[in-house]
Amino acid sequence: MQISIGIVGLPNVGKSTLFNALTKKSVPAENYPFCTIDPSVGVVPVPDTRLYQLAAFSKTQKTVPAIVEFVDIAGLVKGASEGEGLGNKFLSHIREVDAICEVVRIFEDSNVIHVDGKIDPVSDIGVINLELVLADHETVSKRLGTIEKDVKRGDKEAIKVKETLDKVVKVLEKGQLATDAELTDEERFSLKSLALLTLKPIMYVLNKKAGGTNLDELKDSRWNALMDFLKTSKAGYCIVDAGVEHELKDFEGEEKEMFRSELGSNDDGINTLIKKGYDLLGLETFFTTGEVETRAWTIAKNSTAPIAGTAIHNDFKDKFIRAEVIEWNKLLEAGSFGSAREKGWLRTEGKEYVVHDGDVMEFRV
Repeated sequence: MQISIGIVGLPNVGKSTLFNALTKKSVPAENYPFCTIDPSVGVVPVPDTRLYQLAAFSKTQKTVPAIVEFVDIAGLVKGASEGEGLGNKFLSHIREVDAICEVVRIFEDSNVIHVDGKIDPVSDIGVINLELVLADHETVSKRLGTIEKDVKRGDKEAIKVKETLDKVVKVLEKGQLATDAELTDEERFSLKSLALLTLKPIMYVLNKKAGGTNLDELKDSRWNALMDFLKTSKAGYCIVDAGVEHELKDFEGEEKEMFRSELGSNDDGINTLIKKGYDLLGLETFFTTGEVETRAWTIAKNSTAPIAGTAIHNDFKDKFIRAEVIEWNKLLEAGSFGSAREKGWLRTEGKEYVVHDGDVMEFRV
């Protein structure tokens, strides 16, 4: 399953620095607006200790983690929906991703220019989200215009789509995200071709700076306003020091933790970000394991066994017979598949079985 998350934000909030830390891939990260013109793409493994425990259990030759694709998209500015700052091009890049990771600066540093000359996270979020809303309003308005003929001649499908579009345009006109329209799954599906920006899941990454003046430490009115916004919008968020994580991107294990401490940062927000991005899209993992390969497979939550099997091969959906299933920790506890079978922990499941996160599976087709 190909999953992509777009990293967006105002210029100079740390988007490209975060991207570099995530992907260990170098893209420009200079202290001026519009440094990143074309989106850079990096494939990032999902941190999962279960995978490596299973690999050790099986003495496997090859270990393959689940992955998420991160796309570094150039900075948005006020007026992007009207083409400001090459806005139309940037907005088109956002349309292509599955979810949005919105980077918000929460540190003060006179040496790093802020496009508005002040640090105000809620204001920054408002600028970005308004541009996304305005772009969606234009898209929805155009579609309402083109569908009018079909509605007038009584096309039932067109009438249903128009009703959905009317619900969306009402919230957009209030400056709210399309997700606030509370659409049914069927209504969301009918809008899929429009690739609306504000129907995409959004997670906020609060970028701080070790040794600097950070709002999460000041806990002033700006921080309180940000927390109120996140609580009210029920948005997911995590705190990351992108600069420190970028400096540490080539280190691993104890050495990495030692240098992180020396740089004045206590937390690794990167792994949290990757995991939350995975969760943001409603995804989970099942495993296959053996001497040749141990692999994590990405599926949508609540997938039945035949649907989950398509992560391995499309034929598994139609040719599925049954699957042998055991929870990953139960397999490790048993010590072998044979012992797990004797204990009754290794189960045979049919087509109706809903796969759970952490299941170890072997498909019969």
